[in-house]
Amino acid sequence: MQQTASAIDIRDLCKTYRGNDAPAVDHFSLTIPEGAIFGLLGPNGAGKTTLVHILCGLRPFNAGQVTVCSLPLRRRLKDIKPLIGVVPQDIALYPTLTAGENLNVFGRILGLRGAVLENRIRELLALFGLEAYRDRRVEHYSGGMKRRLNLIAGLLHRPRILFLDEPTVGVDVQSRRLILDSLKLIRRDGSTIIYTSHYLEEAASLCTQVAFIDRGKLICQGVPAELIRAAEGCDSLETLYLQLTGNKQRDCC
Repeated sequence: MQQTASAIDIRDLCKTYRGNDAPAVDHFSLTIPEGAIFGLLGPNGAGKTTLVHILCGLRPFNAGQVTVCSLPLRRRLKDIKPLIGVVPQDIALYPTLTAGENLNVFGRILGLRGAVLENRIRELLALFGLEAYRDRRVEHYSGGMKRRLNLIAGLLHRPRILFLDEPTVGVDVQSRRLILDSLKLIRRDGSTIIYTSHYLEEAASLCTQVAFIDRGKLICQGVPAELIRAAEGCDSLETLYLQLTGNKQRDCC
């Protein structure tokens, strides 16, 4: 049986912030297969954001090894950056520009020009149901429309790995369904998707694999249905989540 190549490989990763005794990421190892929709799940303060920031090259780490697209992160970050797309939870758009103007700006930042950029903009606006609103200023978009356009901006350069932070937070049911269906198409087009969310029912239906993280450590990893089936007394990803991380409220400033 042929082994699936890994998009990301993490070995014994450690990160401690200055002034903190407890590590944010604690001897963490994880392999994310190429072509997966991979969910990083855990409570507030579990280490998910720190981990994603490290993988995107936004934060240094203290120890361990990380490879992204078979390239060592520390030595080849310049080569890795064009291969990844990052879509933050916060809307990272210029509100006084139209959707088309925003995408032209981001496309040029990503090195796209001319017909290549124009064709990609048209393709993605159609995929996410925004082609009729290309010339509308973003400040007049609904929340769901902004969320979809935010996602398009991270997809313009056809990234091999796409990082998504809560991509459906605060959107209507129709926008959520369109986003999730579009992500499945993007995966089929060859992208690996790394996804963080607190919507566990959504993660169970979308993700090909998930990893539960708490206190900077990997708790378990696997196919959602298989993890649920293997856990005693669990009938959903939410009950498994609570079994693994507890019922206590986690507040993180």
